[in-house]
Amino acid sequence: MAGIISYGAYIPIYRLNRELIWLTWGGMPVGGEKAVANFDEDSVTMAVEAGNNCLSGIDRDEVDGLFLASTSTPYKEKQCAGLVAEALDLKRSTRTADFTNSLRSGTIAMRAAMDAIAAGSAKKVLVVAADCRLGHPSTEYEAAFGDGAAAILLGNSGIIATIDGSHTHYNDIMDMWRLDSDKFVRTWEDRFIITHGYIDNIHEAVKALLEEHSLSPADFSKAIIYAYDARRHTQLAKRLNLDAKTQLQDNMFTTVGNTGAAYTLMMLVAAFEDAKPGERFLVANYGDGADAFILTTTDAIENVKERRGIKYHLPSKMPLPNYDKYLRYRGLIQGYFHFENESSATISWRDRKWNVSCRGGKCLSCGNINFPPQRVCMYCQSKDQFEEVRLAERSAKLFTYSKDFLGPSLDSPVILCILDFDEGGRFYAQMTDRDPDKIEDGMPVELTFRWMHSERGIRNYYWKCRPLRVA
Repeated sequence: MAGIISYGAYIPIYRLNRELIWLTWGGMPVGGEKAVANFDEDSVTMAVEAGNNCLSGIDRDEVDGLFLASTSTPYKEKQCAGLVAEALDLKRSTRTADFTNSLRSGTIAMRAAMDAIAAGSAKKVLVVAADCRLGHPSTEYEAAFGDGAAAILLGNSGIIATIDGSHTHYNDIMDMWRLDSDKFVRTWEDRFIITHGYIDNIHEAVKALLEEHSLSPADFSKAIIYAYDARRHTQLAKRLNLDAKTQLQDNMFTTVGNTGAAYTLMMLVAAFEDAKPGERFLVANYGDGADAFILTTTDAIENVKERRGIKYHLPSKMPLPNYDKYLRYRGLIQGYFHFENESSATISWRDRKWNVSCRGGKCLSCGNINFPPQRVCMYCQSKDQFEEVRLAERSAKLFTYSKDFLGPSLDSPVILCILDFDEGGRFYAQMTDRDPDKIEDGMPVELTFRWMHSERGIRNYYWKCRPLRVA
């Protein structure tokens, strides 16, 4: 039987106070803040972050599949799961698939992973969900939508949570949708989409699941249920006869926002972080129908408490100073941001081992790491004596840096850095997620996967560095 082996999550460091939106557009103020992806982040980079956190301490060669769930992938006709797998440095034979076009795609991908493991075609499958959606400016959805990602690793050994039952159904309803040419999510009238979409569908799925397994709402210690918003979340809990105060998992609506395809899995990760062995979870997700699951935690849940999940990222934040910066980060207003270089599909393909998988060359003669990989060691000049090593998860310290106030960036100044890995080797990178006034030589940093620039329809990704996140 397939179960969950590990988990991880990611929340961007920036937060936008919702009051700043209200001060610009007026209307009814909405409290709290929402998580906002940096200008160099998207659903792919956030998926890589969550996937890395999930795979901490796990042999990546054991992963047989990677399923990426998102409604906001940067490419419409190009598989993004393959790009995420490349950045996670998974083996070439890993099965990759994109699950798109539905807010329920995260749990649809989870069901597909369960089936693949049950059928014996895969032993471990990584499911990653990430979204960076846009509500039309001045609407409640602009304030409601947040950015984030979650990952779960499924398999049939070392299970931290068994999957004891599931139910799924589809429902062709026009509640939220986006055409290929749309930048913003479209919606129908609230009362219709909430009553006949969100509430009716989750109620139907949960009721069918509980009847099939002869369970009642009181049999669950925690209910992880997709939230349209905080008020409707509580309304749905009442409809399901759940105690909103003791059973309902925190929806993080006022601290992160609705993260789309990643939302339910992010709440599940948060529930795992506080879980004890033997707890029974009810998980329900919505989008063009509903999915519902019964999960039970095992003794192994205590072995994965050190993962970077919600608890690690939630208190670690920096405020966006104004609404204007949010609009610039999302490309809704245009600032001066021009690159002289052009993208090349040929070069990107040729250099993917080091600029996406982040592999360097360890010299077999002197032991030093050379990056980018090359034939002659820059330290001892030995030739063709290298082995490939992954650098992305290695700790480093800032050797030196410069601030470029004239360089093209939506977050000036550009911080150009030279890093020294603790295990040896040097890396050149830009710094992101930083306060320019709080950078010091010798400070600890880590690498993070980001997109650098887009040209001729090609989005170029590379590894930047960032200071270690602290609450």
